Amino acid sequence: MNGKIGKEVGDFRMFIMARVIPNWLVADDSGICAPQQNGGLDMSSEKLGIRIRTYRERLELSTEELAKNAGMEPSMVNAIEEGRVYPAINSLVKIARALGQRLGTFMDDQFVPDPLIVRCDEREEETSPYIGGAEGHYHYFPLGKGKTDRHMEPFFIVIDPCERKELSSHEGEEHVIVVSGEVELIYGKDNYLLKAGDSMYYNSIVPHYLGAAGDAPAEIYATVFMPF
Repeated sequence: MNGKIGKEVGDFRMFIMARVIPNWLVADDSGICAPQQNGGLDMSSEKLGIRIRTYRERLELSTEELAKNAGMEPSMVNAIEEGRVYPAINSLVKIARALGQRLGTFMDDQFVPDPLIVRCDEREEETSPYIGGAEGHYHYFPLGKGKTDRHMEPFFIVIDPCERKELSSHEGEEHVIVVSGEVELIYGKDNYLLKAGDSMYYNSIVPHYLGAAGDAPAEIYATVFMPF
């Protein structure tokens, strides 16, 4: 990122903060989390794509430049901007950092004053199953949307069983509490089996994988911290 773009990123970030505009666990190089259902655009994916394109264009970046800065393929950036796929969290983190924004900038629809309370029966899934790929066995329910000044990303996540075990890494830290079922953690070269009530806390720069162990789904609470 050159000096001009770097300055624009900083200035634009301050503008957004003043206006209060509101992989991860595992993802392979495709970064895909969910395609669209019934041949149409999923509204959450479409809104996300529009926001990313808007920020990119304001910085006068091409899709190729954004992809290079984020360490992604240009075709994936195009697919995300067009709303054809919903990116895995680790891919969205890379895009947010490349644009100089917090992750919440792209995930939030409106500002919610503290305390932000999410009732159990009011949780809304952000993604839908990805048929034919490993990433779709994660069902994300964001718990921090609306708190625009947040430094962490809390989620309730339902994990479906899957045979694929792709490790991923990104800057930051993760704290996970197992709610139900059994969870397998691969952290570097070590393997761990965790059950309901167990927790884990680790630096996410180390290659890792977290998935349901066995043939039954698992539920977890996860909080992700990403330095900005």
